[in-house]
Amino acid sequence: MKQSTLFTKTRREAPKGEVSRNAGLLIRAGYIHKEMAGVYSFLPLGLRVLNNIGVIIREEMNAIGGQEVLLSGLQNPELWKRTGRWDDAVVDNWFKTKLSDGTEVGLGHSHEEPLTALLTEHLSSYRDLPKAIYQIQGKFRNELRAKSGLLRGREFIMKDMYSFVRTPQELDSFHEQAVQAYRNIFSRAGIGDRTFRTFASGGSFSKWSDEFQMLCDAGEDTIYLHRERELAVNREVYTDEVLAELGLDKHELEEVRAIEVGNIFKLGTRFSESLGLTFTEEGGGKKPVLMGCYGLGLSRLMGAVAEALSDEKGLRWPKALSPFALHLVMLPGTGAKESAEALYGTLSARGVSVLYDDRDISAGAKLADADLLGIPYRAIVSPRTVEAGNIELMERVGGEARMVSEAELFSLS
Repeated sequence: MKQSTLFTKTRREAPKGEVSRNAGLLIRAGYIHKEMAGVYSFLPLGLRVLNNIGVIIREEMNAIGGQEVLLSGLQNPELWKRTGRWDDAVVDNWFKTKLSDGTEVGLGHSHEEPLTALLTEHLSSYRDLPKAIYQIQGKFRNELRAKSGLLRGREFIMKDMYSFVRTPQELDSFHEQAVQAYRNIFSRAGIGDRTFRTFASGGSFSKWSDEFQMLCDAGEDTIYLHRERELAVNREVYTDEVLAELGLDKHELEEVRAIEVGNIFKLGTRFSESLGLTFTEEGGGKKPVLMGCYGLGLSRLMGAVAEALSDEKGLRWPKALSPFALHLVMLPGTGAKESAEALYGTLSARGVSVLYDDRDISAGAKLADADLLGIPYRAIVSPRTVEAGNIELMERVGGEARMVSEAELFSLS
């Protein structure tokens, strides 16, 4: 892509009223656009990052047997009334509306009910189990504290997976598979070394849950971390009883701030019993299906990475998330434009994902924009490099520059 063709523009300052670091940087760099509090649109660069996150998540969910679907966003209240979750006193962040004929509908904030009801038509025997089904979809939650950018949105993109099994042992086994899959996701997303499995409350779903918390000073959560065991406890359940159950010594824990980037929990039969999802056992009896739930916000993960890995100059994307592998920057002067155009054509033909800054602006503005955009590798073509017969390659993290040949850039795809 040529940068001159992008309709988005960088800006020096975030819009007034935007207090979060992640959204401020993403707006300034032209990745997202703020529509209102807690609601953001994804622009070309931001959508590429979001899609890259989706690729990683799909690969890891498919690897543990996940099957992808896309369920409706509009929700029938009658279904939710059967589980008691249509009541605002139970779930206080619904978006609800009435159609012209008086029919009331909701916008989905989660999909346990509709998927469980759907599977009553497809699962009936022990032979049909286990199953794991997931989707990547927009969700709607009426967050009262929508001041954290992509970390707490009223509309957001989420992966929600649901498992359906026969026995507690199968539920435990799949839960641990999901734990490893989530670790793989965060490692591939560049935050594996700062993200920890965290013992937490299951809220309205279950007694306990496993959160995945990424260390960040701007995080909303306080956790108590045992680094050697790569295990933490959320402050909400930080009691002597819980520490004893986990075999943790409070004197070996450090108090840190963190951002929740994933959450998984065992639902048991809470929804299957309410909605009649049963299976016939091998011996002939009927039992309710056991369920688990595995949530991960794509937009939230994007915001978390922007929040934690950025610096004073701008964003710093890990290679797997970056909208492009290489930022080709042409600094004007004798021979630079011709050399850069030729290099851009060669790189594109070789399959290197490249954003080419061909704009007719100052070198200082181009380099400042490159820092702000945060693409991991920057190749600079200037009159000096043309004369030397090489290209200046710089990494966004570390900032060390070196002269390389054209052929060395092909490996960056």
